[in-house]
Amino acid sequence: MAVETTSRSVPAAADGADSAAAGRGRGPGGKSGGSRGGKGAGALRRAAARHWYAWTMVAPVVLVIGVIIGYPLVRGVYLSLTNADEANVERTIGVNHIPATYEFTGLENYTEILGDSVFWDRLGWTAVWTAGCVGFTFGLGLVLAVMLNRQVRGRSFYRIAMIVPWGIPAFVSVFAWKMLFNEKSGLLNQVLDGGGIDAVPWLGDPTWAKLAVIAVNVWLGVPFMIVAMLGALQGIPGELYEAAEMDGAGPWQRFRNITLPGVRTVSSTVVLLSTIWTFNMFPVIYLLTRGGPEDSTEILVTYAFRLSFINSPRDFATSAAWGVLILVLLSLFTVVYRRALRRQGEVW
Repeated sequence: MAVETTSRSVPAAADGADSAAAGRGRGPGGKSGGSRGGKGAGALRRAAARHWYAWTMVAPVVLVIGVIIGYPLVRGVYLSLTNADEANVERTIGVNHIPATYEFTGLENYTEILGDSVFWDRLGWTAVWTAGCVGFTFGLGLVLAVMLNRQVRGRSFYRIAMIVPWGIPAFVSVFAWKMLFNEKSGLLNQVLDGGGIDAVPWLGDPTWAKLAVIAVNVWLGVPFMIVAMLGALQGIPGELYEAAEMDGAGPWQRFRNITLPGVRTVSSTVVLLSTIWTFNMFPVIYLLTRGGPEDSTEILVTYAFRLSFINSPRDFATSAAWGVLILVLLSLFTVVYRRALRRQGEVW
């Protein structure tokens, strides 16, 4: 019996030694440390071989985006760290080629911008402009979408009429509104004059000018919001409204407990998009008031444009720094907005 027990224990000991030797060559978790890189590269090669067609289709888009967006972005960030202006950039005058002489200045442009009250004044009005436009656009869009989602006579005509402003080029719409707001011969003041009311300096007074640009931008943005909200409303099951009505819920209760939660996913996305678009809405401000009167309606993006294309000498470095700050502000807003949605249980 003793001999038999000893002979049985020898293979077990050998197996344990082999296992220990194999374990010494493995990393944490029992995986071989030396084969990690090989496995990662192999998985990448297998993915490329399996999805080569998808990579081929995506490559041109990535290349175009890199050229159109990537290079200007990198170039803008670099210029914001220099003192480049109209007098020291590379240029050609006749047959004479003048090389660039601007220098690297680090964060000097950002320090000057953040220490200047001009930036904070523009930022404050930009925030008010964005919040006002997005708030009114979303509210009107949702109300009109709820009305157009009902079975009413002429619903198709109303839907098409609501989308017309979206189909007209923005600059055409802005020029039309500029004619309406004309203090001397505009239609709005003519109507007021017919009622015995003095003419309103729509674009000549800072307060009225701010209200005017917000009204025009809301008029341009409501159609997009209507379309988005209509799509969200049509995705809500009608049985929910029928059950709520049978339980005695009134119109406001149905709107608050069924409609608003039902459109939350779509509304969160369109509000974010509308905020980004409005924050950088250059055409409405520039074409309607050019930032006036007395720079009262000038937002961040129009001021950056003025530095680079209107003021003399043109300050490319400071304009690029303003553009980078705008990008940083929008990125921070997106991060905060996304976290807020996650706290509410929304996946985005």
